[in-house]
Amino acid sequence: MQIPENWLIHQDATPLNENDPDMLRVHSIETFGTHDGPGIRMVIFAQGCQFRCLYCANPDTWDVKGGTTKSIDEIVQMAIKEKPYFGKNGGVTVSGGEPTLQRSKLLQLFTKLHAHGINTALDSNGKLLNDEVKALLSETDYLLLDVKHFNDDWHHTLTAVSNQSVLKVAEYRESTGKPMWLRYVLVPGYSDQEEYLHQLGAHFKNYLTIEKIEIQPYHLLGAHKWEAMGLEYKLKDIKPPTAEALQKTAAIFKQYFKEVKIN
Repeated sequence: MQIPENWLIHQDATPLNENDPDMLRVHSIETFGTHDGPGIRMVIFAQGCQFRCLYCANPDTWDVKGGTTKSIDEIVQMAIKEKPYFGKNGGVTVSGGEPTLQRSKLLQLFTKLHAHGINTALDSNGKLLNDEVKALLSETDYLLLDVKHFNDDWHHTLTAVSNQSVLKVAEYRESTGKPMWLRYVLVPGYSDQEEYLHQLGAHFKNYLTIEKIEIQPYHLLGAHKWEAMGLEYKLKDIKPPTAEALQKTAAIFKQYFKEVKIN
């Protein structure tokens, strides 16, 4: 798979759009989301990502110069209009791509959302952890941490990068005492090995901040985007996990986590 040079990002990349401190680079925005944090949420999909997941459903989010720009105040006003629908638990989730590439912008956004009593959630791949990310996490009510695989070699196969930073982000979040959800994509033949599912559970079983783990069934819905972009989709012959496989994984996770959900 050939990736254009301008799509590649160093793991400690400078935050995007530093010349436009009030603008966020966005792939898309979804209203009435129900799968990205508690309650009904407005979900902002940020542009740019350092992972190259084999099953990525939105490879068009990789390019750091793609998408469109929206002002932070515009996004806040959108959220205020949606606030009546959020209810007690809903709010705004920023997903991606990888949101922490725009961490300084999101810190502004989350601070302003909190000023209006709006709950915040961050869906992150856990690649970055520095002082700016820690500041953002302090304004993040829910961290949705994507753990692609517990075994580092398999994680590299799936994403092209190590999982060590992901585990460090989880450890840091635990130290803050703030809520966290784990998310795990179940890919037959790639992330369904029982021994590693048990290892993941054992690693996190004593974490007090983890409220649940969500199993995300692998699907082929984004394969057409790879083809449209001239990229090879290497998992085209992999079928989604069966109901039996999903229940088997859930049964393993239930030995370690207080809540397990299949999305």
